[in-house]
Amino acid sequence: MGVLGGSAAGAVLFQACGVPEEELLVEAPLQMPEDLVSGVDNWYATVCRQCPTGEGVVVRVIEGRAKKVEGNVDYPVNMGKHSARCEAGLQSLYDPDRISAPLLRTGERGAGQWEEVSWTDAITRLAHQLSETADPEQVVMVTEPLSAHLGMVAERFASKYGARHVPYEPLERTTLRASIEQVFGQERMPDFDIENASYLLSFGADFLNTWVSPVRYARGFGQLRQGGMERGTFVQVDSRLSMSAANADEWIHVNPGREGLLALSIAQVIVSDPALRRLADEAGIRALTDGDDSRLGAFAPDLVAGAISGAVSAERMAETIRRTASDFVHHQPSLAIGGGPAGAHTNGLFTLNAVYSLNRIVGNVGKPGGVIPNPPPPLEGVPSRPAVASFEDWRNLAGDMRGGRVRALLVRGADPMYGLPEALGFRAASYDVPFIFSFSSRMDDTTAMADLVLPSHAPLEDWGSDVPDPGPGHQVVGYQQPVVRPFFEQRGVHLGTKGFGDILLSLAHLLELDLEIPGATFMDVVKEGSRQLMGRGSAPFSTYSSFPAFWNGLLRHGGWWDTGAKHDGPIPPPPPLPAEAEIPQFSGPEGEGTFYLAPFASASLTDGRGAHLPWLQATPDPLSTATWRTWAEINLKKAREMDIEEGDVVRLETAHGSIEALAYPHPGISPEVVAVPIGQGHRAGGRYAEGRGANVLSVLSPSLTDAAGSLAWAANRVKVTKTGRWERLPKMENSKPDLAVDEHRLIIPLAQRDR
Repeated sequence: MGVLGGSAAGAVLFQACGVPEEELLVEAPLQMPEDLVSGVDNWYATVCRQCPTGEGVVVRVIEGRAKKVEGNVDYPVNMGKHSARCEAGLQSLYDPDRISAPLLRTGERGAGQWEEVSWTDAITRLAHQLSETADPEQVVMVTEPLSAHLGMVAERFASKYGARHVPYEPLERTTLRASIEQVFGQERMPDFDIENASYLLSFGADFLNTWVSPVRYARGFGQLRQGGMERGTFVQVDSRLSMSAANADEWIHVNPGREGLLALSIAQVIVSDPALRRLADEAGIRALTDGDDSRLGAFAPDLVAGAISGAVSAERMAETIRRTASDFVHHQPSLAIGGGPAGAHTNGLFTLNAVYSLNRIVGNVGKPGGVIPNPPPPLEGVPSRPAVASFEDWRNLAGDMRGGRVRALLVRGADPMYGLPEALGFRAASYDVPFIFSFSSRMDDTTAMADLVLPSHAPLEDWGSDVPDPGPGHQVVGYQQPVVRPFFEQRGVHLGTKGFGDILLSLAHLLELDLEIPGATFMDVVKEGSRQLMGRGSAPFSTYSSFPAFWNGLLRHGGWWDTGAKHDGPIPPPPPLPAEAEIPQFSGPEGEGTFYLAPFASASLTDGRGAHLPWLQATPDPLSTATWRTWAEINLKKAREMDIEEGDVVRLETAHGSIEALAYPHPGISPEVVAVPIGQGHRAGGRYAEGRGANVLSVLSPSLTDAAGSLAWAANRVKVTKTGRWERLPKMENSKPDLAVDEHRLIIPLAQRDR
């Protein structure tokens, strides 16, 4: 039967046995009867697309069903480790709310009334609208930041048609990239060699949780902790007790927006102390001070300590600055990194330039344990540094939409109507756009406002490639292959889902656009593009004698890399440090009951893209263990003063709106700060996401960072008031008792102390 089951001979052979003819048809793996399950598993290497990092993973597949995701031990970025977000990629494939066919809006925009249409109809409608647009610049294509071959296809399509391509990143790294380019002269993000450092100083970068490449950095942090001759030291500078701060040897609390002031004070101590300066890099110091040793005099610890943190005395902070400067110089190789909220204030570029300049002071650029510049990408003609539009670009786009200068909006892999502040007016401006087309596989906030939905494949069903950003210090290209058949292919060729690359290629054909790309399908584009790598790279990639064997090797290993291809160009000198501090500006209420607002990306939902997956919704926050809801972390002492208990529903009011959250009195957060996780509060997104919690991004001020033009999402103040309602906060452990410290410095419940 295994040989003849689907053939005419098989039908004739078993007709006399009374077996129904339909039972002899070869069935798709997803529809196989349970009594035919063999239990034989296969493992396929691919690239995870659940977060921007692009980790290498292997997926266990049995009978056509993806069962388990593990880290790819060969892939240089994560070396066998992976995150909970990668595990949840399985649910992205089997999401019951996935869109299974093209949808045409039949009611009012945003009313959720749809009818299914065929792919032929959908692509024809889209091509007709684009061909009828008189000015191609009035067509805007919005995507997530794209690199490698999909980025090439998207950029070629936008360029050949004449559309504007606006890549969207909710918590954009515009300021971080600008700082890297100014301080190190590099367009690409470098690799931070945490594992070989002896002393790590982090300013606001929650690298153990969500910042840039957390799996790679966490693995490096484990190596730093194990140490060689001695255990490495880690110091976190932050205004909130983040996951990274909780794992640090020392958490230095700073007032929000004052991280750069602390970094410059550390630099001043090193430059002015002859004993420390002898251990530093003199060339770097001369460049940063412009040859004037008194340039940093205004940042002496005694002069700035009082402004850096109100949680400790000025004398103690000044002592901490001097000790940190001494440790940073004496425990080399030392490494300073910065990002997250530190770069999301109105003085964000000033702050990050000061932080990363500390690396130039100790001369650790291009050395083990320091900042390792990444080499140029090995693939020619494909983008290796994903372009990202700044918040200023989005503000201009919203103005164009309101002014009737946008006729069509094409959206893929982005949800700007969720991630942009309501004060920007992007959602309201969308009503002035005649046509909105979405290529999403789920009904997110932006897709719910579309006129036509052309659903794309899930990542585990699609082809692709990836140039890691940042790379591991040498050339790497990841390869993504479909590990299962498309889940909805049983609906036929006219329905189901398609890959975004194939959609653009089909659309270009209908519009008679020559993208100058070899291959009729996106798989052909990826495959043909890999030919330029043949005969190069580390073993075994350089040993294959034929292209078919080389291509199979790429898919088997999940990518290509060359550990010998590293950056070998000059590093330009850094610009001089500023002689005066830039003061952060905050928007929002002042006075009694007000706080600095500290939004933070959660380990599971990150910027909100994982809210539709129940595994991620149920993944506890590493510190509070809270799940499924939006909570507000407030200092335990301040909560008592305001008569706020865990579970109280509190209203958080900014200058641009208000949200509600469940109070979580926290013994480890500053009295001046209230922290709220990002990710909940979706208007759409399926049964697990919509109508749950609150969207803190929606009430932020549309303020910009200095020079970089990105959103200053940490530059807000908020007023906290009780609503009089109470709900249990879902979390791993039971409600936490009130805590106090007795005369023996033991933490015990208040009731026991009183007895």
